[in-house]
Amino acid sequence: VSEKKPKRYPTLTKWLSLILQIAASWIEQETKEAEAAKEAYMAEHCAAPDLSGDQAALMEICKKLHQALDKIDEERYDAEAKVTKTDKEIEDLKLKVVDLAGVKKPALKKVRMSADSMLQALLGGKHKVTMDLRSNLKQVKKEVKEEVRHAYILAAFLNLTKQFRFNSQR
Repeated sequence: VSEKKPKRYPTLTKWLSLILQIAASWIEQETKEAEAAKEAYMAEHCAAPDLSGDQAALMEICKKLHQALDKIDEERYDAEAKVTKTDKEIEDLKLKVVDLAGVKKPALKKVRMSADSMLQALLGGKHKVTMDLRSNLKQVKKEVKEEVRHAYILAAFLNLTKQFRFNSQR
């Protein structure tokens, strides 16, 4: 009697190793292509120097090559200086943006505090200052308000009676 063995699926580590192998082959292929592109560029733009001739001609060729190298180095230095300058400007502008945005202040909670406790918090515990703000308020007598109210009611009543008399005479 032959029993069928269950089919085993590759584990996660096998899949990961396979993916890594494929990625490594891709990277290797890209480096080879980059080297080939460099060689093609150099062959196209930099022809092999003619080394046949006397020593004076070879010295002249060397001087020309050194001058070309110096010129290229100066251009590279200028380009690097320009890049560092723009990088610094970018950093300064980023800092300005952060400064302009500012720090968002949280909403303050309402706190009930008397004037005495507020002064004590501001001045500290050493100074004893009491401030009764209610004493400075103008005293309003309730009786005066009631008298004014009665006067308004009386005026309204008299006004109504005048109208009633005028209407009844017609």
